[in-house]
Parts: sequence; structure tokens; C-alpha cells
Amino acid sequence: MSKSIEIFVDGASKGNPGPSGIGFVFVDEKKSVVKKSFKFIGNTTNNIAEYTALIYGLQEALIDRYESVTVKSDSELMTKQLRGEYRVKNENLRPYYEQFLHLSRGFNKVEVVSIPRGDNSAADKLANKAVDSRFSSSLKIE
Repeated sequence: MSKSIEIFVDGASKGNPGPSGIGFVFVDEKKSVVKKSFKFIGNTTNNIAEYTALIYGLQEALIDRYESVTVKSDSELMTKQLRGEYRVKNENLRPYYEQFLHLSRGFNKVEVVSIPRGDNSAADKLANKAVDSRFSSSLKIE
């Protein structure tokens, strides 16, 4: 197994706050999808959904024993906060940011990359599938 992975993450909220879901996709160096996952997370905001997708993606990467991760997200707020370009002013987001810092210690390298929304369509589709599924809050891995 490869020691590094790209994780495309996305959160969706219908209403903001409203019914929300997360999706993430693992892509290896050959640009092959090696894992896809989605989960309904209840009623919350879009920013919390984005951070929740990040946390689940990082946890899954630790479980799979990756050493290096590149997180790719179309959330400008989250990526700039994770890179230290924006302060985390919203107290509701702070625990997620702190959990990111904690989980990051489990990897040799964590890179956070902001990508255009169009480049995140696979994770976006999964997050919306999670919202539409609503019946299950367990993590679905495809």
C-alpha cells in the first residue's frame, strides 16, 4: 500500500443550518479512487459539515495507516484557517480546528490545498447523497 494519499473532502447543508452530510474520496498517486465515503450528520451548518468531512477523512487515513496526506477542499474558509491564513473566530468551529491539529500529529506530513469547486465534484456528490439519504447516520464506505 502507498504511504501517501490525496483526500478530497466536502460538506453539504440544505438550509445552513439544515440537514447536512459529508463526503470524502481517497485518490492515490496513480489518480485512482481507492475509497469513497459519505455520512449524514444531522442538522448543522455548511462550515461544520466541511470540518466534519475533514475529520472523518483524516481519521480514515490514520486507520488505513497513511503517513502523508494532502487534503483538498473547495471551502476557502476552512483551507485558509487550516493553513493559518485566517484565525478561527467562530467558537463552534474551534473544536474541529483543534481536532485537525491533534489528528495531524499522526502523520509525517499534512498538506492542505484549496481547489475550485468543479475539481471537487466526487466529494460534493457524496456529501449531497448523504443529505438525501438522511435515513442513516452510519459511515458508508464504497
